[in-house]
Amino acid sequence: MNRLKLIAAEAVRSLGANFSTTFAAVTTVLIGMFMLGLVVGLGSWALSLSDHYKKQLLVKVYFCTRLSCGHDAKTSDKDAVHNKLIDLPQVKSVRYISRQEALRIGETRYPSLVAHAPGNPFPDSYDVIPKSGDQIDAITSQLRPVPPGVQRICPPPVGTKEAKTITGQKCGGIAHRVITVANYLWIVVLIAFIVLLVSSTLLIANTIRLSIFARRREIEVMKLVGATNWFVRGPFMIEGLLAGLAGAVAAIVLLLLGRTLFLGHVIHLHETGVHAWPFGVHVLIVLGGGLLLGAAGSGLTIRRFLKV
Repeated sequence: MNRLKLIAAEAVRSLGANFSTTFAAVTTVLIGMFMLGLVVGLGSWALSLSDHYKKQLLVKVYFCTRLSCGHDAKTSDKDAVHNKLIDLPQVKSVRYISRQEALRIGETRYPSLVAHAPGNPFPDSYDVIPKSGDQIDAITSQLRPVPPGVQRICPPPVGTKEAKTITGQKCGGIAHRVITVANYLWIVVLIAFIVLLVSSTLLIANTIRLSIFARRREIEVMKLVGATNWFVRGPFMIEGLLAGLAGAVAAIVLLLLGRTLFLGHVIHLHETGVHAWPFGVHVLIVLGGGLLLGAAGSGLTIRRFLKV
């Protein structure tokens, strides 16, 4: 216990005696942890946004009409397609949309277009809800060849001729772009997180290296009189932890101020269920990151000075 008190007292004394390097270390952790908090907050919000849009993806199965195919799809054809869809493991649910219901939906969403249409231009269809948004291609591929009575399937598989020629529209383009952006977003957030941790660790290590270099003769004397490596390393480890804790707390204060003052003016999608991780999780990540950076930076740097 006395040894621990001695090590802690030496760490506190060192922090006060080397104020310039201590301030540099705290500022370095502050900047790194503030950026880490931004990456975690904005990254989790962006991922939540991508998941929100992926949940809205579905497969549309349109049936033949006299206008499109010269004949109306038979009830037996619709039942066969329904049975095939519900047997697919990727399908969560199937909803039948009649021509009359489709017309009512069109009058609500596109009143100007539907008002000038001769009669009811909408076919009967199925809305196929996948268990995951990235499974729409698997569902459409299992409906090939197109079952009898089906006019078209949207979105079609990527790269097929049908994807480019269906009524002159790329009906699968938006869905595939959403999935692609969501997949790449995970990679970007992960790379940014790793790069930020590595760069912050190097910065705090270089800052603490200056403090250790200024006290290298003291370390050499301690080693020559028989001090163990952990006894020498202890004050620097505690010093790094305290610097990391102070920088992390300051970063949390800045993040809290930014969240209070600016977040409400930037993001207006709370009603859609799009949200970042809870701020308490951000606090734990930033505090843990600050302590880890302080300990790792001081622990890795002191090793070369223990070889006397």
